[in-house]
Amino acid sequence: MRVRIMTKRGCNAFPRTWTMLTTHPFDDDKLREECGIFGITGADTASAMVALGLHALQHRGQEAAGITSFDGHDFHSHRAMGHVAGNFDRDDVIKALPGEMAIGHVRYSTAGGAGLRNVQPLFAELSSGGFAIAHNGNISNAGKLRRELVRRGSIFQSTSDTETIIHLVATSSYRTLIDRFIDALKQVEGAYSLICMTAEGMIACRDPLGIRPLVMGKLGDAVIFASESVALDVVGAEFIRQVDAGEIVIVQNGEMRSVRPFPDQRARPCIFEHVYFSRPDSIVDGASVYSVRKAIGAQLAIESPVEADLVIPVPDSGTPAAIGYAQESGIPFELGIIRSHYVGRTFIQPSDKVRHLGVKLKHNANRALITGKRVILVDDSIVRGTTSLKIVQMMRDAGAAEVHMRIASPPTRHSCFYGVDTPEREKLLAAKMDLKEMTDYIQADSLAFLSIDGLHKALGEDVRDNIAPRHCDACFTGDYPTALTDHDEVAVEDQFSLLAERIV
Repeated sequence: MRVRIMTKRGCNAFPRTWTMLTTHPFDDDKLREECGIFGITGADTASAMVALGLHALQHRGQEAAGITSFDGHDFHSHRAMGHVAGNFDRDDVIKALPGEMAIGHVRYSTAGGAGLRNVQPLFAELSSGGFAIAHNGNISNAGKLRRELVRRGSIFQSTSDTETIIHLVATSSYRTLIDRFIDALKQVEGAYSLICMTAEGMIACRDPLGIRPLVMGKLGDAVIFASESVALDVVGAEFIRQVDAGEIVIVQNGEMRSVRPFPDQRARPCIFEHVYFSRPDSIVDGASVYSVRKAIGAQLAIESPVEADLVIPVPDSGTPAAIGYAQESGIPFELGIIRSHYVGRTFIQPSDKVRHLGVKLKHNANRALITGKRVILVDDSIVRGTTSLKIVQMMRDAGAAEVHMRIASPPTRHSCFYGVDTPEREKLLAAKMDLKEMTDYIQADSLAFLSIDGLHKALGEDVRDNIAPRHCDACFTGDYPTALTDHDEVAVEDQFSLLAERIV
C-alpha cells in the first residue's frame, strides 16, 4: 500500500512516498468500522470531554478526527488526519475549542473518499445561523440528491454524503430549523446516526431502522450522545438509554424533548456491531457485546466441533468468541498468537523482505505452545481471506500438527451500503468461492462458519422461518432493509455499458 506523506509548511506541501506498515498487519482484510461520533452539551470543558470520548471510539475510525465547539457566540473547529492522540492531546488545541457544547467525529473514508475536506464535523452558515454535523452511516441516495441539489444551485465543499444533509436543510422551505431538519431526513435513504449542533442547542437522531448505533447519557447537568456506551464510561457519565430508531432528541437550555416524525417500523440495527465493530465492553441494543461474542463462540462450537488440543483466538477481535468456543467444547483456551501493544504506526522503506518481517512486530506465534498441537483458530470474519492465509501459515511455521479455522459469523458474501467500507463484492472470498475452495485457499485442515440462524440464536432471536430478523444482516444474506438508489443506478448503467460493448 502506497501513501503520500505531506510535510506541513504553511500553505505549501511537499509529497514524499513511502511504504506503510500499519499497526495491524492485516488491516486490509478487515471490514472498516464505519465512524464514531460523540457530543456533549452543558459541560464546562466540552471539547476536552469530546476528545476523551473520541479516544474511546478510536477503534471505529483511525483515518481522521475532528471537533467543533460553540462558545455562545462563535463556532470553533479543529480537524486533522490521523488519530485522536497527537491531534487533540495538546492544551493549545483544546483551548482553541472553547464553550460548553461540542461534537466530535472519528472516521474511515466510506462515502466520498479520503481528504481533509471530508473530515467531520462539517460546518455551514445557514440562514438560521451556524450548523455543525457529525454522521455515522451512509446515505444510499446521496448521489442522486447531490445531482438534484447542484442543478438547483447548491455548491458543495466536500465529496462526503453527509454534506447532502446540510444542503437539504439549507434549501428546505419549512420555517423552523427542526422542521427543515426533519424535511431533509425524510428525503434521504440509508443509515445515519447524527449529532448536530446549532447556536440554540444540540440535535441527535437515528435513521428509522436504527441501523447505526447511538446512545445517550448524563454527566451532572451535561447531556451526552455517543456511538457506544464505552465512551460514556470513559468520561464517567451515566448511561441513560439508546436513542430509538427514528427518534430525534433535541437538547436546549438543559431541557430534552423527543420527536418521532417517521412511521413506526421494525428496527434493524447492524448485526456486525456484535460480531466485530463495537468494543467488547460496550452495551449494544441492551446486550453486553462481550457476552454476545462468547455466546456466538459457544454456538459455533455446537455447530462445528473438531478434535483438537487448543483453541486459539486471532487477536484481538476473535478472543471473546474463542473463549466461548473453548468453554462449550471443553478444549483448552490458549494465547497461541502474541500481540505486541507497543508497536505504533511505522513507515519503512519499500522492501518485500523487510515488509514481511515487519508483520511479526505486531503478531507472533507462541511456538513453544503450538509445536506438535492440533489447533483451532477462531476469528470474527473472513473478508478477502488474506488474513486467514497468513495466520494459518504462521501456525504451520510454528510447528502445528493441524490447523482448523472457525469463523464466528456467517460467510460475508455481500457489500454493505450503510457506512461500512466493504470491498467490492467480487473481492469478497465467500462471494466467489464455496467452502471447499475457501478451505484450500487459506490452506487449513478444515474451515467452518457460524450459520446465520446460529448468529441470530446467539443474539437471543427467534429463528423460525416466519419471524423476521431483528438485525440487519445484509452483508451475510443480501437482504437489504432499505432502497439502494445510487447502487441500483450504477448497476443499470453497467448493464447498458455491457450491452453497448456487445452491440459494438
